[in-house]
Amino acid sequence: MLAPRIIPCLLVKNKGLVKTISFDQPTYVGDPLNAVRIFNEKKVDELMVLDIDASALNREPDYRMIEHLAMECRMPLCYGGGIKTVEQAERIFALGVEKIAISSAAVDEPDFIAELAARVGNQSVIVVLDVKKRRFGYGYEIRTHNASRKSNRSLTDFIRLAETKGAGEIVVNSIDRDGTMKGYDLKLAGLVRDLTTLPITILGGAGSLNHLGDLISAHGIIGCAAGSLFVFKGKYRAVLISYPPEIKKIELLNSFISNS
Repeated sequence: MLAPRIIPCLLVKNKGLVKTISFDQPTYVGDPLNAVRIFNEKKVDELMVLDIDASALNREPDYRMIEHLAMECRMPLCYGGGIKTVEQAERIFALGVEKIAISSAAVDEPDFIAELAARVGNQSVIVVLDVKKRRFGYGYEIRTHNASRKSNRSLTDFIRLAETKGAGEIVVNSIDRDGTMKGYDLKLAGLVRDLTTLPITILGGAGSLNHLGDLISAHGIIGCAAGSLFVFKGKYRAVLISYPPEIKKIELLNSFISNS
């Protein structure tokens, strides 16, 4: 039986682990390799690492960093940041990464999704969409390059297009909820869930295990990704790497089963 997944998302900037609020105010919270080692011990479902500098600065992926992360990682690893060509993706896969996340390259050139899927397999191609509520609440807009650029693409149309082109999974990241720890945008999650049959993961806003439970209860088999929840502790946001123990994960799964 498929089950909901609980996925730590690590943001990397200048080779350090950072956390942001609404894609701004990056705060250094540690060394990515140390975080991976701790997550290994906690037996996380999978891990997502996004280099937030690479695409924004038009820079190549940091292959040395990726290699070190992949060598250390004992769970499925998804990497995103700066990937614009199939050759770059293949080089990253050769380092031991299981999934490739593409964002601005997919939005700018949707055929890149199809090209990448044809070479590495649909299951390994993850399309990440950073979305923000439109003014006055009229739907959502897709943004790229750390939310600094607006896209003219419709969120609903593009999700359907990404599926048609061969994406294996859709990750939707709420810019408005990023780092706030106030809970997921459940309306956004429901919209995305109704648009596609692909596996989806929601990112942005989780601040407690209850927020994970809310998302699972509302939308069933879904990826619950979070950053701040797994690196901060308490109201003063002290840095402490954490992950729900197996018993808590079972309780969250049961909350899905009881509502299905």
